[in-house]
Amino acid sequence: MRPMITDTTLAFLRDLKGNNDRLWFGEHKPEYQLAYGEMLETVVQLLAGISGFDGDIATSHLDPKSCIMRINRDIRFSKEKSPYKTNFFAFINKGGRKSPRGGYYLHIEPGGSFAGGGIYMPEAAVLEQTRREINANFSEWLTILADKMFTLQFPEGVLPSGKLVRPPKGYESTNPAVEYLKFKGYYTQRFFADHEVTDPGFMAEVAKSFRAVNPLVKFLNRALFSMS
Repeated sequence: MRPMITDTTLAFLRDLKGNNDRLWFGEHKPEYQLAYGEMLETVVQLLAGISGFDGDIATSHLDPKSCIMRINRDIRFSKEKSPYKTNFFAFINKGGRKSPRGGYYLHIEPGGSFAGGGIYMPEAAVLEQTRREINANFSEWLTILADKMFTLQFPEGVLPSGKLVRPPKGYESTNPAVEYLKFKGYYTQRFFADHEVTDPGFMAEVAKSFRAVNPLVKFLNRALFSMS
């Protein structure tokens, strides 16, 4: 099996990092298109794989292109004016990449590629409902995080995208779930070295990670479904 992501894509991203300007990008548009094509084919394969164990994705009929973030940076309110991101990022969930739902993601960047699932820095209403779901079903939450497949793929467990110092309003410090209730987001992360990204077995490894995080994604999305 040939690799989906090749050294060509990683080389383009490395070069872009050192030449992040519109003139250079325009002159190297063919290389970008080739790299984007590899990322697009990767997402096509991931959608097919996830559909095998996630019914929401199977019935959503997502456009693979809609799952890939634009490479252009929004620099309107940023002091850093580099016009392009130096990575490819795909986010897959039932509602599309702009949906508040939890989902699966793949980040391709030389020296910093990773895959995982969850919700990162959700809006306040989503975060509050997620906390309620964890509080009400804490035993189930712990069971998901203790699953052998989950811990094998994500030894660090679920990570916070920021964390409160004190319990959130409405929760006591003695609450058994308090440390998780302090989280401002819930996500997982498994890193891959460059040689793993370009290995023919990379897609199978990413699929393992996505399957392992599926129960967590379902739990997080159930919280959203119960929002009034």
